[in-house]
Amino acid sequence: MLIRGLHNLRPWHRGCVATIGSFDGVHLGHQAILKQLLDAANSHQLPAVVILFEPQPHEFFAGDKAPARLMRLREKVQALRAAGVQRVLCLHFNQHLRSLSAEAFVEQILVQGLGIRHLVVGDDFRFGCDRRGDFALLQTLGDEYGFAVTDTCTLQIDGERASSTRIRQLLEQGDFAHAQKLLGKPYEISGRVVYGKQLGRQLGVPTANVQLRRYRSPLQGVFAVLVRFADGSLHQGVANVGLRPTVSGDRKPLLEVHLFDFSRMVYGAVIQVRFLYKLRDEQKFASLDALRAQLQNDIAQAKTYFQSQQAES
Repeated sequence: MLIRGLHNLRPWHRGCVATIGSFDGVHLGHQAILKQLLDAANSHQLPAVVILFEPQPHEFFAGDKAPARLMRLREKVQALRAAGVQRVLCLHFNQHLRSLSAEAFVEQILVQGLGIRHLVVGDDFRFGCDRRGDFALLQTLGDEYGFAVTDTCTLQIDGERASSTRIRQLLEQGDFAHAQKLLGKPYEISGRVVYGKQLGRQLGVPTANVQLRRYRSPLQGVFAVLVRFADGSLHQGVANVGLRPTVSGDRKPLLEVHLFDFSRMVYGAVIQVRFLYKLRDEQKFASLDALRAQLQNDIAQAKTYFQSQQAES
């Protein structure tokens, strides 16, 4: 269940075990926190709640200069539900919320709003307008209001901290195997196929277009991908993520996917695009003919990649 805003909390939402964070990517570090949350919720026989913010705090402060999101809110909520979380409380991060002191945040949201019995936080968690809120303060306030507080240690994988920041770096480098180790799953972007300008069809490379609905993408370039449809079918293809400098110079990134040997109309379908291998960076071409030639080369390279993977398996 997704609860949007404190004003949508109802009396029956009171009494829970909660955690707070961005959970961007819901990577293995996040999953360790969620396991501890669910264990505590089972112990108390209460619902497990994740508290999120929209926009994410660093987006509120930095705008389009903020780090790229690994996933949209919809994807994040789906991943949290799949992990076993019963409720997600999404708070609008605005001037009022950012001005709350740590004490006011605990009193108004955790105590009066949710009636929490147990709070699980990461070991580096900070909150409140002055960033004074930390684990020690939470313990003090927990004693005052009657809730327990536990922290989680940073998860190390092969001696490396699992973090959204590190995963962004790996995706930017095209190191999908390493990113998968920290995510615990392949990196995917999902979204609904929308109508485009039909340019791909004119170039002989029809594409399924997905608006990423974010200022920046953690990926930019051309990739070999696997696309999953709602019926579970998988299709090989090549994808471009970027601003399409040759034809439009969009302000927000777009995901365009060309599927091999595929002719179905898929407008309105929700697809999951799994990124496997980076072919090249996005670039601006002098003409549409030059772009068309490069697209054919991209398709040939991607097919060669898939053939090599099949040969190795």
